[in-house]
Amino acid sequence: MSMRLNHLTVSHAGTTLAEVSALDFEPGCPVTIVGESGSGKSLLAHAIMGTLPANLTARGSLTLDGQSYDLADRANRRRLWGRQMALLPQEPALALDPTMRAREQVAEGARTFPTDKRAARRTAGTLLASLGLGQASAAFPHTLSGGMAQRVAFAAATIGNAPVLIADEPSKGLDQQARTALEELLKRHLDGGGILLTITHDLDLARGLGGEVLVMRDAHILEHGPARDVLTEPVHAYTRRLLAAEPANWTNSWGCAGVRAGAPTGGPLISGEGLAKAFGGQELFSDLSVTIRAGERIAFSGPSGSGKTTLGNVLLRLLPPDTGHVHHAGTLRAGRLQKLYQDPAAAFPPRVLLRDSFGDVLRRHRLKPERLEELMASLRLAPALLHRKPGQVSGGELQRLAIIRSMLLEPALLFADEPTSRLDLITQQETMNSLMGQADRHGCALVLVTHDDALARAVTHRRIRIGAA
Repeated sequence: MSMRLNHLTVSHAGTTLAEVSALDFEPGCPVTIVGESGSGKSLLAHAIMGTLPANLTARGSLTLDGQSYDLADRANRRRLWGRQMALLPQEPALALDPTMRAREQVAEGARTFPTDKRAARRTAGTLLASLGLGQASAAFPHTLSGGMAQRVAFAAATIGNAPVLIADEPSKGLDQQARTALEELLKRHLDGGGILLTITHDLDLARGLGGEVLVMRDAHILEHGPARDVLTEPVHAYTRRLLAAEPANWTNSWGCAGVRAGAPTGGPLISGEGLAKAFGGQELFSDLSVTIRAGERIAFSGPSGSGKTTLGNVLLRLLPPDTGHVHHAGTLRAGRLQKLYQDPAAAFPPRVLLRDSFGDVLRRHRLKPERLEELMASLRLAPALLHRKPGQVSGGELQRLAIIRSMLLEPALLFADEPTSRLDLITQQETMNSLMGQADRHGCALVLVTHDDALARAVTHRRIRIGAA
């Protein structure tokens, strides 16, 4: 099977959001797209699948095994879904049915499901076990960590063995072990002569997959070539800047290198003593004591599903501990304790314009609109984005909007759960620079949940490991 994209243009109200003149996909040769958040990478994927939002238009054609499809017709590829083409979407929280257990919704994608549901369920259970999710087969999506939900969505997308697989940010929210396993699964798809298009901000994943790499910015492809060339000796200045923006290379005026030996000694904001929590008979942590002080920066690290987010929710008093108790300082009242959720799409009401969501915050806390404008500008976000609904902006744009909403209130403590997982490296660096600058200015403590060891080293004073290292 071969696939070719011809003269693709995705637009909205006359503005071009993604444009590709021609792109060939060969069996067994991976194609990976990296580049700026909001540059049109995911729109390209949805244009291929025929799943663009209704307010966007596509022009061009897709040739698949000699059959041509007009990209303007959203319905002409629907019969291919699951059998010939599969998409792993960027947001597993939106892709999974919250009313169905993991094994059941994975089983629905098996080709045997219409005629032999029992066999489909066995296949789904085997696939989930191969992804390290054997114990989660009966779990509902809301009980899973972000990384676990990502793997369930991957299983649902691939169980039908469609030869064309489009993976949009597949390694987001995964620890190193799970990311390595995912890379092997993607390569296995190629071994069978499959076609793979991967969209990622993870340059290590792009390096591991090899094949062809495209670099996108402002709706266009800036550089295209073999991964070994583009990711080691790039031609375009933007690509060179992208490679230089990996967290291991950061130098910042707010960096922690000079203060690690003497971390902040401000008063305690949150104190948890003797904490324990279990879900579904699985103990996540026990007899754990944590103190977070004013101005301090702490990283929670550990494998996906080890309990990092759960510990944060216990400390924030969003969940009760099974044993132990949590104390909050009085300074955390009136909105001065903020949380950035791992899935920003779940943090905004989906049918409400973003300007109305922010307007509610401004009115409730009597904030000046100029403060919102200042933060939008610092993160390179156009004011026009506020006139859209959450589903009409990119994952990276929505993640930055969530950061802005939290910082509007000048919190004393910010719990940030994978706050830059949807951002390209350059935007991540700019966003963390702005976030940490705001935190320093207002004496804000930070608790960071991340699988990125280099990011944790760059911005935190100390690390608390949850689960097996």
